[in-house]
Amino acid sequence: MSTRPPMPLPSDGYGIRCARPAESGAIAALLARAFADDPVMAWMIPGAAGRELRIARYFKLAQRQQRPRAGAVRVAATGEGRLLAAALWSGPGRWDTSPMRELAALPHYARVFGVGGLQRAAQVQNALHEAHPDTPHWYLPTVGTDPGLQGTGVGSALLRQQLTDCDRLGQPAYLESSKAANIPFYEKLGFRVTGELPLPEGGPAIWPMWREPAPAAGPAPHQEPAAGR
Repeated sequence: MSTRPPMPLPSDGYGIRCARPAESGAIAALLARAFADDPVMAWMIPGAAGRELRIARYFKLAQRQQRPRAGAVRVAATGEGRLLAAALWSGPGRWDTSPMRELAALPHYARVFGVGGLQRAAQVQNALHEAHPDTPHWYLPTVGTDPGLQGTGVGSALLRQQLTDCDRLGQPAYLESSKAANIPFYEKLGFRVTGELPLPEGGPAIWPMWREPAPAAGPAPHQEPAAGR
């Protein structure tokens, strides 16, 4: 999360909706800004020169991998189409990309990460796959808010849309935090850290987080009147 003072929210408000295919470039640019100081991205793409552009290319590719999943890319946006935050979701049993799609995407990943970075990206992916829980769940591989709007509640509102459905359906959710500073943000939404994944070669850590669905609200319990004279 950014430590800079948040910008005011748009005066015309915003809504949560599924992303439109024509917005993939703008979403990739937004996520690249949000992840510009991410330690795992910096480990996979060392050197600040051109990193944000390469991160944007990565997120455009990530969206392409998500597109076969209905409602997988969601945004917080104003009525005029200004994007404020974006999230990628995968439903239960649908988080893993098929080997054929991964193979087809390999040349694109190579252009994003380069030869050295590609090896590190593969190490990250392998670590995440090995730690991924088997219990059916909703998976949140990526969420990002425009840096100028972090701390305004936009990101929380975007995630609560799906988490409310998780609670209604009794389904858990899962993510990995790549920044220790972001853990309290996710904890406020009901996620809990389940472990720590240190990356090889002195790389940064990743924290898997799990969220059980909140119990359905029932009638208020009966209370006896306080004793008195």
